[in-house]
Amino acid sequence: MAKDPVRVLVTGAAGQIGYALVPMIARGIMLGPDQPVILHMLDIPPAVESLNGVKMELQDAAFPLLKGIVATTDVAEACKDVNIAVMVGGFPRKEGMERKDVMSKNVSIYKAQASALEQYAAKDVKVLVVANPANTNALILKEFAPSIPEKNITCLTRLDHNRALGQIAERLEVPVSSVKNVIIWGNHSSSQYPDVNHAVVEGPDGEKSVRSTVSDDAWLNGEFIKVVQQRGAAIIKARKLSSALSAASSACDHIRDWVLGTPEGTFVSMGVYSDGSYNTPPGIIFSYPVICKNGDWSIVQGLSIDEFSREKLVATAAELVEEKEVAYSCISE
Repeated sequence: MAKDPVRVLVTGAAGQIGYALVPMIARGIMLGPDQPVILHMLDIPPAVESLNGVKMELQDAAFPLLKGIVATTDVAEACKDVNIAVMVGGFPRKEGMERKDVMSKNVSIYKAQASALEQYAAKDVKVLVVANPANTNALILKEFAPSIPEKNITCLTRLDHNRALGQIAERLEVPVSSVKNVIIWGNHSSSQYPDVNHAVVEGPDGEKSVRSTVSDDAWLNGEFIKVVQQRGAAIIKARKLSSALSAASSACDHIRDWVLGTPEGTFVSMGVYSDGSYNTPPGIIFSYPVICKNGDWSIVQGLSIDEFSREKLVATAAELVEEKEVAYSCISE
């Protein structure tokens, strides 16, 4: 029996990430090869011609799973009955801008979009915030969409998670599919902590810890962390454009695991509303290791945290608390 289509919203759909993301959704990479979708694409009025061009290309690609397209600059129309919302659109930090200036711009954007989701989206809508500052934008969205359950509002740290997997795989000269259970703690920023203390690599003799297999603590505690933290900047330097393909792919991974579940014995990284786990401050959006089942996520509990890791967690949490205060000051202005 054919499944009913799922309505998926992509904001900023005419931008680089949106352009990479929408064909992935239409091809079934996000929700599976048997799940029809109706794509809702939102962008700002100056991008309307480009947005219509993306719509034309989607039509021309003749994706069998794509059962409809809504391409609009009207936020209410875009949010109508959507089941999944991928919030790619946001105001980027430009040269000479203070962080508060960026935050102020995004507060106004996410306030309007949150209100539209609150009013028009499906009541069980799942929201993924991609636009930076992703953690704090997700927190703003939560503030202005109070009827959406806090567990249904997340931000993307899967890109950092996948970057960490890629670095370990390259170092060990193994397929990336044989590495699992790295963790991204905290903020999707340069304060994030890529942690391999619970990661394993599958080999001919079964699973072994990444730390013992790499056998280079100086690299794992130094260069590896910096490479993952600064990977976005390195891609901008190389491409002269920000990472779009990998961000789009990671957004698909995030939603797919959230909806369809994580493999047994595997956890992934998601930015979720903090409940105070691992002594992190409650009331911020913080990246944790999670497992997903039956359309829900839960934080992996009971992992040992050494002193080195604890310092990293405290530092990234402090940055998020500071960002929250800046955002809330913008809201009150």
